[in-house]
Amino acid sequence: MLKNVAAVLLDGVHPFELGVVCEVFGLDRSDEGLPVYDFAVASAEGPTLGTHVAGFTVSTPYGLDRLEEADLIVVPAARDNAGHGYPPELLDALRRAVRRDARVLSVCSGVFVLGAAGLLDGRRCSAHWQHADELARRHPRAIVERDVLYVDEDPVITSAGTAAGIDACLHIVRKEQGPEVANAVARRMVVPPHRDGGQAQYIERPLPRSQCDTVGEVLVWMERHLDEEVTVEQLAARAHMSPRTFARRFQQETGTTPYRWILRQRVLLAQELLEASDETMDAIAGRTGFGNAAALRHQFVRSLGTTPQAYRRTFRGPQAA
Repeated sequence: MLKNVAAVLLDGVHPFELGVVCEVFGLDRSDEGLPVYDFAVASAEGPTLGTHVAGFTVSTPYGLDRLEEADLIVVPAARDNAGHGYPPELLDALRRAVRRDARVLSVCSGVFVLGAAGLLDGRRCSAHWQHADELARRHPRAIVERDVLYVDEDPVITSAGTAAGIDACLHIVRKEQGPEVANAVARRMVVPPHRDGGQAQYIERPLPRSQCDTVGEVLVWMERHLDEEVTVEQLAARAHMSPRTFARRFQQETGTTPYRWILRQRVLLAQELLEASDETMDAIAGRTGFGNAAALRHQFVRSLGTTPQAYRRTFRGPQAA
């Protein structure tokens, strides 16, 4: 059971990536019945460290000895020290942690520290898409997954750029404490409990929600009626436009077509139901507008690259499936 968590800092630490770890594991949410972790921030290079871009310093009384009792050690992104090397004591501590079955997690460029410790050899790993080529060059024995948000090669877990650290941290909470706890923490953070897909959606333009009023009311109606079959003509009538004008406005304001938008929302709803309910596949297919389990499976695999049953097993355990 995950109880003791330590974030280990290098000089030039990135404040957002550090903040992600502190937010997930460092806050007391016992008022909502959520687990409280024994959390500490430890330094690999002295008691006071500078940040990479924000121009302030971080002080901590904990050194590398704090890592010896941690169930999870997180290495946030920091200035790239490849030219000078990372502290040998830190690399030794990470290797000892893995040998005693503790987990280690990197956030964004923290993955280079794990690579320097030899923890990526023969393992799949994730990195920010801008760092993937460099990671593969420095550590040719690592299996770099370029399009995913995080990789769980227990006990070594790696996440891609910045916000993907949230995904990886919540994944660990979900794995250790279950989906209800992970979902509750995510709600407190006002973030989705999980994000499907990979980094490719962030390299190119994502599909944003509408920021305008022209089709905003129609989007709200569509979300509330995902189980119904609708046509562009019906949606255009609700927006008091011609079908051609509506389709053009919808594309301009959402970056996608009505069909692709509603398909995406249906898949998202199916994910929520697979995580939070014991409903059958046919029941979920009915509620999400796919009609039957075969159609649900087809669209789910097409969108996420996995089946609904496999997804349910991943997020709720084998017994749920």
